[in-house]
Amino acid sequence: MSDAPVHLTLSWLDSPIGPLALACDGADVLRGLSFGDGLVKAMRREYPDAALADGAVPAALARTIAAYFEGDREALTRAPWSLDGAVAGDGFHARVWRALAGVPAGVTISYGEMAKRAGEPGAAQAAGVALNRNPIPLVLACHRVIGADGALVGFGGGLERKGWLLRHEGALLI
Repeated sequence: MSDAPVHLTLSWLDSPIGPLALACDGADVLRGLSFGDGLVKAMRREYPDAALADGAVPAALARTIAAYFEGDREALTRAPWSLDGAVAGDGFHARVWRALAGVPAGVTISYGEMAKRAGEPGAAQAAGVALNRNPIPLVLACHRVIGADGALVGFGGGLERKGWLLRHEGALLI
C-alpha cells in the first residue's frame, strides 16, 4: 500500500441533506465521505496506517460540493478523489467503486447492471456489499444504483437521502 496516505484530515461540511464528514489527504484529495459518524471507522478500515486529525475542509472541495447542491449536477465529477492505497483499492469492490464514476447524474442503474459493469455479471448481491463499503459516497454516487424493480434500496446514508439526491439530479424513478 505504498500509495496510501500517511495523514488524513477530517472535517465537517453542512449540506441540504445534513452534515457531511470528509477525509482528505495532504494534497486535498478526497479519500472518505460519510453522512454521519461512520467516517473514522471507514478510514481505519481502508487506510489503517494513516494518522487522523481534525482540520478544515479544503476550500476548492467545499465549493465543488456547494455547486452540486446549488444545481450543478456535474460538479462532483470535478472533485479530486482517490482510492490509491486503500485496503479494498483492488479487486471487485474497487471495480464497483470505479464503475460508479461512470454513472452520470440523473441516471439510475440496477445492482445487476453495476455487477456487470464491474466485470462480474450475476453478482448483484456482491455489488451491493461493495456499494455499502463505498468510502466516498455522493462523489462515487452509489445513490444512483437501485433495485431491479426500481425500488430505492440499500443506501448507507438512508433512503430519504437517496430519494432526495435522485430528485435533486432529476433522475427518473422507475
